Amino acid sequence: MRRAVIAFTAFLGGLVFLLSSPAWADGEALKGTLQNQGQPVNGVKISVAGEDGKPVGDATTGADGKWEMPVPKAGTYKVTLDQSTLPPGVALKFKDRATLNVQVYDGSERNVLFALAPAGQQDGAAAASSDSSSFWDRVAQLTFEGFNLGLIIALAAMGLSLVFGTTGLTNFAHGELLTFGAMCAYFFNVVVGLPLIWAAVISVAIGGVFGYGQDRFFWGRLRKRGSSLVAMMIISIGLALFLRYVFLFFFGGEGAPYAEYNAQPGIQVGPISAAPKNFIAMGIELAVLVVVGVALLKTRVGKAARAVADNPALAASSGINVDGVIRIIWTVGGAVAALAGVMLGLAQNVSYQMGFQVLLLVFAGVTLGGLGTAFGALVGSIVVGLFIQLSTVVVPTELKTVGALLVLILVMLFRPQGILGRRERIG
Repeated sequence: MRRAVIAFTAFLGGLVFLLSSPAWADGEALKGTLQNQGQPVNGVKISVAGEDGKPVGDATTGADGKWEMPVPKAGTYKVTLDQSTLPPGVALKFKDRATLNVQVYDGSERNVLFALAPAGQQDGAAAASSDSSSFWDRVAQLTFEGFNLGLIIALAAMGLSLVFGTTGLTNFAHGELLTFGAMCAYFFNVVVGLPLIWAAVISVAIGGVFGYGQDRFFWGRLRKRGSSLVAMMIISIGLALFLRYVFLFFFGGEGAPYAEYNAQPGIQVGPISAAPKNFIAMGIELAVLVVVGVALLKTRVGKAARAVADNPALAASSGINVDGVIRIIWTVGGAVAALAGVMLGLAQNVSYQMGFQVLLLVFAGVTLGGLGTAFGALVGSIVVGLFIQLSTVVVPTELKTVGALLVLILVMLFRPQGILGRRERIG
């Protein structure tokens, strides 16, 4: 078995090396996406110049907020946003960052981020104003966005936590389940032409089947052969890389939006402004989380899952089909993760590495709430979402996800069992 694990890991490593070789690069370029409160910003002029100030070219954002500018070679470039082309009510969050110096490497496309905000909410504006109402309006807006992000993280974290609780597996390929769900919805919505609601329902069902298949034909067999949890964790890293590049091969490296609900006008609810899709998505996410939580507490399968998580050997001696329960957990986890991917794709563009980009936040939510506890994953994810969004009051937007790593460090130092986790005796 050890030879099989080594051979499989070497195979995945070699395949990833081949797929990540420079032959995949089409040339050097600068690109980016301009968004204000989750909505694309159209018609903004971006100018690119060399390090010596010699102009390279101009680009204008499209209806999806995207722009791209090829550059002649690797090097440092000055990227400038023309603030006069911003639409009314939108401004740079940091006025001194209208020009950015960006390093482009050989064969790479470099993303450039300009942080936008509603006019009057730029960094430092609230502190300079004698009226603090704008500051608290901003806090209320960020709190809403934090709950929205936290619920998406919670959907993904619940499946990851349940799998860990029943099998002990730390699955680094869980982020690819989100990407799989989002891409299935994109296929049925954009390519096939189904309404996004039906595309999402089909994607959730396919995600559940994908989760079941993973355990039935892959993880379950590794467990039966006695693979250690460390070996399975390493394999999950290789599987994540493999799936990510498969998605890149079929979907491409550029992000793409769904065919519906892209540029909805915002509605004002008190100090909070958001698109209607955000309120509906949060309602769906809350409903799904409540249903899964109640099912764990009240149904026979839920009780059996908790028994397997507490003591698999004792659960098996009590007549519980441990493998059957684990496969149900994988099915539910895959379906919920697919729904999280659809919601994440609704909040941003669908891309081949969207699940990987949010995986750190998912792990932070699971660790903070308590490994192996579904309700802990919910609580921890909400805290992480709020912390990330509210941290932009004092730190630049580009650094907000660093807070997830800070949460992981603090939890492991002071409460390694998490908020709702139980302290365990070791040795």
